[in-house]
Amino acid sequence: MAKAIGKAISNLPWENKPAGYQYPVWRYSGNPIITRDNLFFANSIFNSAVVPYGDGFRGVFRVDDRTRDQVIVTGRSADAVNWQLDEKVIFRGYDPRICEIDGRYYLSWVNLTPHGTTIGVAVTDDFENWEQLEDATYPVARNGVLFPRKINDEYMMLVRPCDRGHTPYGDIFIERSKDLEYWGKYRFVMGPVRNWEMTKVGAGPTPIETDEGWLMFYHGVITSCNGFTYSMGAAILDINEPWKVLHRADSFLLAPHEIYETVGDVPNVVFPCAALTDSATGRIAIYYGAADTSVALAFTTVDETIDYIKKHDMIK
Repeated sequence: MAKAIGKAISNLPWENKPAGYQYPVWRYSGNPIITRDNLFFANSIFNSAVVPYGDGFRGVFRVDDRTRDQVIVTGRSADAVNWQLDEKVIFRGYDPRICEIDGRYYLSWVNLTPHGTTIGVAVTDDFENWEQLEDATYPVARNGVLFPRKINDEYMMLVRPCDRGHTPYGDIFIERSKDLEYWGKYRFVMGPVRNWEMTKVGAGPTPIETDEGWLMFYHGVITSCNGFTYSMGAAILDINEPWKVLHRADSFLLAPHEIYETVGDVPNVVFPCAALTDSATGRIAIYYGAADTSVALAFTTVDETIDYIKKHDMIK
């Protein structure tokens, strides 16, 4: 059995797989867990990330406000399901990720600049005070996702270079830094291959360290006559050289199906941004944006997901 490497999260939210359900990822019956009603000034809240903190959980949340500006706020929860969001805006931008590295909490997000989208990076110890670091990419990129520890004494980040618009294409690359200030040494990781992801792919939650390699959930996009459809896939990256893809599922693990995923400001979107993993049980709770309108929750296990990837492996 595949095993997660890392901390135990005994209070990780969990719901058992429904009887007779055949797929490796299943939805929380109480979805969506965060809606626009969680903040009075929100048009929508989605594509957000959470992390264990103290006895509970903290998070960073994308809010499109009632002017349709894109901002990031923080929030807190005792159980990682019921959230209290703060009204204070910490940064402009969208699609945040958060991870702990050596006891500090690092935020990466799509930073808005006069010259296009960059990957902003900031660090906090208490989710109240933030130090903004140098942007990790310039001038244009999206989906910047840090690894949760140094690899060969370097910080590493998955990123998707893009153009200044709503990119109709995209591959995942990796970049490296010794100091979180100067970034480079880019390596190609992967691009679209199968029909369900043929338009573009982008990294999702912080990669999960396992004894099989880095488990990476990502989103893939297909363009149909009705526009984009975003689904969630998964791959396993080499533990020491994570630009090398060892295994990759040929089909999606979760795609828009429920009403809150198919109807909203942007229909047909499942966009994973965070994953909590309990190393003791291998349980994973995945947080994803639904239809660019709300935050939803899904579950799987390290063993079940890796088994699915290997059984449906496109890398021979």
